[in-house]
Amino acid sequence: MKALFRKEIVAWALYDWANSAYATVAVAVFFPLIFSNYWFAGSASENTTTPLGIANSVTSLLIVLLAPVLGAIADRGGMKKRFLLVFTIIGLVFVSSLVFIEQGDWILALSVYALAGVGFSGANIFYDALLLDISPRSKLDIVSALGFALGYLGGGLALLIAIVLTSFPQLFGFSSAQQAMLASFIVVALWWGLFSIPLLLAVRESRIHREVSFGQAAIQGVGQLLATFREVRRLKIVWLFLLAYWFYIDGVYTIIRMAMDYGVRLDFDQMSLIKAFLIVQFIGFPAAVVYGKLGEKLGAKTGIMIAIAAYIGVTIYGYSMANVMEFYVLATVVGLVQGGIQSLSRSFYARIIPAGKSAEFFGFYNIMGKFAAILGPLLVAVVSGISGDPRLALLSIIVLFAIGGVILSFVSNPEADGIEPETD
Repeated sequence: MKALFRKEIVAWALYDWANSAYATVAVAVFFPLIFSNYWFAGSASENTTTPLGIANSVTSLLIVLLAPVLGAIADRGGMKKRFLLVFTIIGLVFVSSLVFIEQGDWILALSVYALAGVGFSGANIFYDALLLDISPRSKLDIVSALGFALGYLGGGLALLIAIVLTSFPQLFGFSSAQQAMLASFIVVALWWGLFSIPLLLAVRESRIHREVSFGQAAIQGVGQLLATFREVRRLKIVWLFLLAYWFYIDGVYTIIRMAMDYGVRLDFDQMSLIKAFLIVQFIGFPAAVVYGKLGEKLGAKTGIMIAIAAYIGVTIYGYSMANVMEFYVLATVVGLVQGGIQSLSRSFYARIIPAGKSAEFFGFYNIMGKFAAILGPLLVAVVSGISGDPRLALLSIIVLFAIGGVILSFVSNPEADGIEPETD
């Protein structure tokens, strides 16, 4: 545990604390609420699920196009921290810009939201890649879990601040709860920016390659990208895991992004929905740490399989959900496994890739996650648009978990099978 709290590890994990304000306050809770009640209000359609699903898919598509090239450049040029800073700034600028969008202007709101998502997701490529720079391989599970645990706690506290602003708007100088909700995007930007500083100051990036200029890094990076495509195909355990991850993490991200909209369409009251997300955050904090220890004891693959089974149960349960108390039960179960499946996936992948190409390979990792995140929201949007039934839209997600679990069962387990980490 002493090694876990080294300065650079804590500084790295605090970035999860920082950007989880965006993931929780903006993506999961306040943007869907404000979109439904403010920007989309007065529209000819009441189906907010379809435009939200399309916006989330577009965000993911942009990252799919950018991630592999940027990852290759970052490895060649020693630019992981610099790229992380650039994308963080993009996220901060656009999420704070949501405050100035007027009522009814839902297309502009979705466009700015999508660009903020590009900043968030792009920065995560390089944040994930820095895991191998700050952690010994024997501690990857628990260090990865520490990041997600602090993310849940930080996101939960940021959400709590936003709830206080919204509940007592006049006390803080706002004319209405709606105005306070919009101001929560400024809270997100300040929180995200402030708590990113420790990583930028304390984390030292490993110099695997000789550092070169940006232009040289771009040329070498694109060439290396083509080589990496060939290498991923050669490393069976890597591409098979990425394929499994593509499906099951799609289900996870789709639930995160669309759960609030699902609750709204079931006519659950706004404050009850927000409380449910607080449950996820504060249960997710200790649960992510426990799941990290579970990964050390049982193996990361086993931990992931347990979480997939839990998500299948959540999806079935959510289909028949009828009241807010059942939504709280669902939130509790999600809180227990959400951080675990994310952290163990990251640490499992870090074990099986070449250490000297971490940003490049994590570029592919994020491609699979974000390309999958195109499919899931789009699937929900299409099913909802055709059927008009949000319950059927939720149930459609179960196929993603099922396919992911089946493919993962064929992936060799590095811990159990004695597989050595890949080398350059």
